[in-house]
Amino acid sequence: MSAGKQQADRHHLMLYDGDCGFCSAAVRFVLARDRRAVFHFAALQGAVAARVLGPFGGRPADLTTFYLLEDYQGGKPALHARATAALVTLQALGWPWSMASAFRVLPRRWLDAAYDVVARHRRHILGAADSCVLPRPEDRARFLDTEGVSS
Repeated sequence: MSAGKQQADRHHLMLYDGDCGFCSAAVRFVLARDRRAVFHFAALQGAVAARVLGPFGGRPADLTTFYLLEDYQGGKPALHARATAALVTLQALGWPWSMASAFRVLPRRWLDAAYDVVARHRRHILGAADSCVLPRPEDRARFLDTEGVSS
């Protein structure tokens, strides 16, 4: 199997604060650019986040932390948090977003410090979410905690 085919078979789970306008904008950003439909989504406030973060020691109650569970349906899922999660997300989106992976040469504590500044002020940047991200019908299956939600 080719490397491109293997990558397309991998699905990543993006866990975000469902009440945050900045986080909702990030979900919409990824959804609009995910040409291969490899991303699935769940709010940190939901049951899915609690279930999948538990084995990795992730804390769904920490709403300032963005998590990405890479290859979450595969044999070796990997949990990324904060700046690393953002960079892995951009890399998985492909060109030109994958260019951001060049920042991975910087020490993680520097990247996470920059992430923390944005996280601390995220509600001032775009405010609270006016409403939950309501997926289009063709994207609904990618939102794991929206059963019963209709648009």
